[in-house]
Amino acid sequence: MLTRLAIRNIVLIDALDLAFGRGLGVLTGETGAGKSILLDALGLVLGNRADSALVRGGADKGGVTASFEFAALPAGLGSLLDDAGIEIEPGEPLILRRQVKADGGSKAFVNDQPVGVAMLREMAPFLVELHGQHDDRGLVNPRGHRALLDRFAGADTVGIAGLWDGWRRAQDRLAQARDALEQAKADQDLLLAHLAELTALAPQVGEEARLAGVRAAMQKGERLAGDLAELRHVWEGSDSPLAALRVAARRLDRIAGEHPLLTEALAALDRAVIEAGEAEERLSAAHEALDHDPAALEAAEARLFDLRAIARKHRCEVDELPDRMREFRRALETIEGGEAELDALEAAARDAAARYRKAAEALHHARSAAAARLDEAVARELAPLKLDAARFRTSVTMLPEDRWGASGMDAVEFLIATNPGADFAPLNKIASGGELSRFILALKVALAEQGGAATVIFDEIDRGVGGAVASAIGERLARLAADGQLLAVTHSPQVAARGRTHYQIRKSSEGTVTRTSVVLLDAAGRKEEIARMLSGAEITPEARAQADRLLEDV
Repeated sequence: MLTRLAIRNIVLIDALDLAFGRGLGVLTGETGAGKSILLDALGLVLGNRADSALVRGGADKGGVTASFEFAALPAGLGSLLDDAGIEIEPGEPLILRRQVKADGGSKAFVNDQPVGVAMLREMAPFLVELHGQHDDRGLVNPRGHRALLDRFAGADTVGIAGLWDGWRRAQDRLAQARDALEQAKADQDLLLAHLAELTALAPQVGEEARLAGVRAAMQKGERLAGDLAELRHVWEGSDSPLAALRVAARRLDRIAGEHPLLTEALAALDRAVIEAGEAEERLSAAHEALDHDPAALEAAEARLFDLRAIARKHRCEVDELPDRMREFRRALETIEGGEAELDALEAAARDAAARYRKAAEALHHARSAAAARLDEAVARELAPLKLDAARFRTSVTMLPEDRWGASGMDAVEFLIATNPGADFAPLNKIASGGELSRFILALKVALAEQGGAATVIFDEIDRGVGGAVASAIGERLARLAADGQLLAVTHSPQVAARGRTHYQIRKSSEGTVTRTSVVLLDAAGRKEEIARMLSGAEITPEARAQADRLLEDV
């Protein structure tokens, strides 16, 4: 609930600090005293548009600070704070602060942490609920009626939202699969041609490098063929150097024993024969290795060029061609098995739709039953508010399938008929200001036990009524405030007398300076203020006596 409100340099208020408690708090004062300023200041800290005209004349900036305390943070509010990285310890107040400069700029803070104004607006529904004669939001706005009815019914809207999301996801998967299958079928002939081409070529990983190596070796052999032929001619035959060395070795072998030097020469010659033999073997092996077959070279080059050409065609490397083959096979298999997969996805979508429809229909029946209970509860409140002839109805209409959503299949709207035989119509279409105020109060009383914002404010909801009706309004406001906090800006003494706390809004002038102030009234002050509200400009003894009776009655 709202515990403190501090206002600095806002319109006619230079400095004001207010403390609020539980129960019904009433704010009274002469017309023009500045009650709207308080509401504007509170609206500012709740994210309303910052207008430089709100800054008190002569001041460079104005500011409003509002403190809220909770036994436990509402789940939605807690989530907002968590998302913003704002931590609040148990028992710690939630403090909202807004500064407005005279040039129009503004800053917002939550527990001294800078935030965007949008953050304040998101938090506002959890903190303050404002109802006034011309309120076009709150209970009058049809967009919020479904949520109010669901809260009254205790409906599981989280579950229905999950089923809706599941159905949407199943539909999306089905649509994607259908598109993929249609695209695959359109490409089937091309896929078959590509796969046939690659299958005939049968590319292998590493084949390009191998063929390139073979081609390079054959090309080298082609270049060295003449030189190798000349060398073979030198080394082969009876007159080759190796043959001559062997003849010399045999002849030397016969006389080597005649002298040690001859023995050494023979040994050296034997080594030369061995080395020359190895050289001959190497030359022969080199000839074989470098020997090229023009047809084989041509075949290797043709294979290499074919592989590289088809790789360019498919915009990949040669070694990636086997992967392309597998991709084409999988695509064709998708076409072949696509119908079966599509059948499975269609079955899943039908199952998701059936589960959503079943839950949505159950929610529709729960809403219809809750609507009847709500209509009865509101009807009980209308007679004391002198709306005996009026009728209230909660319209629950099943929407066409294309308008179903995460909230179910229903449209919900609160309707009234103010006269016997008149057609039902939206709240803000046929009710006068006074009637609308009382309808809102009756509806709020009926919904009171179903939760809502931490603080509820009624702004002159009793305007245009008096006597028994005003008394009935006061009694219902007090009932609403019994387990929470409710603030009422009122001109009705009957309502004012019901207040647990009473604040008087005053306007004073000193020369050219006009100020608005707020005073918490004691018992004597309350009596005097209620007497003023009863009598007008001059407070009479009769008015004071009537004020005593009103206070005694409550």
